[in-house]
Amino acid sequence: MRARGSARKRRSGAAAARRAAPNGKAIKRLAAADREQQILAEAVRFFAEVGFTGHTRELAQRLHITQPLLYRYFPTKQDLIERVFKEVFFTRIDPRWSQLIADRTRPLEDRLLEFYQHYARATYSYEWIRIYMFSALMGNDINRRYIKIVEDKILKPICKEIRHHCALDSGDAVSEAELEHVWVMHGGIFYYAVRKYVYHSRVGDDLGAIVRRAVRGVLAGARASLAPHSRKGDTQ
Repeated sequence: MRARGSARKRRSGAAAARRAAPNGKAIKRLAAADREQQILAEAVRFFAEVGFTGHTRELAQRLHITQPLLYRYFPTKQDLIERVFKEVFFTRIDPRWSQLIADRTRPLEDRLLEFYQHYARATYSYEWIRIYMFSALMGNDINRRYIKIVEDKILKPICKEIRHHCALDSGDAVSEAELEHVWVMHGGIFYYAVRKYVYHSRVGDDLGAIVRRAVRGVLAGARASLAPHSRKGDTQ
């Protein structure tokens, strides 16, 4: 009798575990750090697909865990969103990019081509592009913070290297005209990924060739376009 009773308890416990998990699947035990990373990785995919109006209940179902278990690691949906932002945007910024851009032992065109190869691999993915666009639409300041980092760590250094490349006066602060000139290149390359992952439009297969043409176009037009704006009075 005692053996049969123990067997019934085990079966009852297993059934309860299945009922506790979405889709009738028992929750697999993971170490806390592994579970947190699992939730974060799936949240990145989930929000990239459905946007930030997606419900954590649906996310928990995709993870085959309970919603209370999800909230044990991320107490609120906003906490989870903030971690997604950090994972997608800020952990992918490589400090070596600034060193690459400033390395004047190499031609500027070569440096910019290599930089955008690294940058594209780190950022121009389905998840990164779509989360970037969704976060902009929801009015989150993460985009403004990220743009500020891009301007300070990437675009303004590129402006200074273009000045050196074109033998322009390098004593003044980077002008608005210079920054906009480089934004046109950077934004054009970014829009390639938007067309691919947001609009699902046909795009060229050779991103390297597209970057090469964009870089060469900016460098070719830099001297004529920017020389009048290298004076004081047009700085920011």
